[in-house]
Amino acid sequence: MNLLMNKMTEIQDIFREGSKEYAMKHKLPFHIHKTIGDISSCRTAELGGHIDECDDCGHTRISYNSCRNRHCPKCQTVAKEKWLYKRQQDLLPIGYFHVVFTIPQELNYLTLTNQKEMYSLLFKATSETLVELSKDRKYLGAEIGFTSILHTWGQNLINHPHIHCVVPSGGLSVDGQRWISSKKKFFIPVKVLSRKFRGKYLFYLKKLLDENKLKFLGENDHLAQQDILKLYIDKLYSKEWVVYCKPPFGSAEAVLQYLGRYTHRVAISNNRIVQAENGFVVFKWRDYADNNQQKFMTVTTEEFIRRFIMHILPTKFVKIRHYGILSNRSRVTKLKRCKSILGVKKSSESLKNLSNLSVVELFLKITGIDILKCPCCTKGKMERKRKVNPSICSPPKL
Repeated sequence: MNLLMNKMTEIQDIFREGSKEYAMKHKLPFHIHKTIGDISSCRTAELGGHIDECDDCGHTRISYNSCRNRHCPKCQTVAKEKWLYKRQQDLLPIGYFHVVFTIPQELNYLTLTNQKEMYSLLFKATSETLVELSKDRKYLGAEIGFTSILHTWGQNLINHPHIHCVVPSGGLSVDGQRWISSKKKFFIPVKVLSRKFRGKYLFYLKKLLDENKLKFLGENDHLAQQDILKLYIDKLYSKEWVVYCKPPFGSAEAVLQYLGRYTHRVAISNNRIVQAENGFVVFKWRDYADNNQQKFMTVTTEEFIRRFIMHILPTKFVKIRHYGILSNRSRVTKLKRCKSILGVKKSSESLKNLSNLSVVELFLKITGIDILKCPCCTKGKMERKRKVNPSICSPPKL
């Protein structure tokens, strides 16, 4: 692969150079093929676009269409900002905790070959753990609401499924009349969380196994034998599972900043790609086991693609979910009650109006950036002159 010197090397460049060869060697599901194709074509002539011209200085530019695939590092900005604006309406004037649930590495390959089932199980075990323990009077005795975000990768792009949860420091009393605040430190001991989570997860895992809903492929094919499978489950019961709670956020604004970093993140961003040439890719990563040191990793192009596509989620799989008072069913009633108790003023702006805004209007409203302003003279407005049809040929001349 030739190193691209005129612009930053991107994941798109790596896919455009190496994905066809990779696909010839490996049998890939349709949704993987589609994601690779979308990222490879994003904002290129292959997807078409339009030509704009400044109404003041006459400057012209081609704007190619985005693929809008949720795994594309170029297509997350508007979706993220719109999502964050909606979440702003849900924030309460209290502290929030950041809790992370991680499954043991022994489950990684089984998860990779049964993504939909195992990721759903991870959400189920995590949510039930938090909901049930928070209702226990020993810890809080209230109904909480929280947002869960699935991540499947580590900094080095290996398979590392875990869930980030943003949990408020309190909840609504059972009778719905009071807000019960939690302790400054997280109200459930981490060891209690870990044991409950482990029990929940393995209970539902055994249920999936009993119902023959999991596939045993590759290095896990030996688990199809019942005696080996029993030893495998017993080993997981005897292992300590990792659950940790970070210090609470200082403000509601800090919660949004955190969510913005995590919600629409893909496995690796373009700014971490250092170089791609001669069949190798170099990227930056942080080694949390070595004092958070930034390091550089070199892998073959084929290995980079393999690691990236491990984190492409099944079609329509929901990676951000809300529970308790933040669930869709309770947001109108219970969340509204919480706001009333805590004295939160009703927002004067309607979310319905937000959804009716164009991309240009939405971007201006949320970021303050007018993407129609001429980048050349900065005075005129870019007006659409004509459409550019999708093409596999070279881009049109201006």
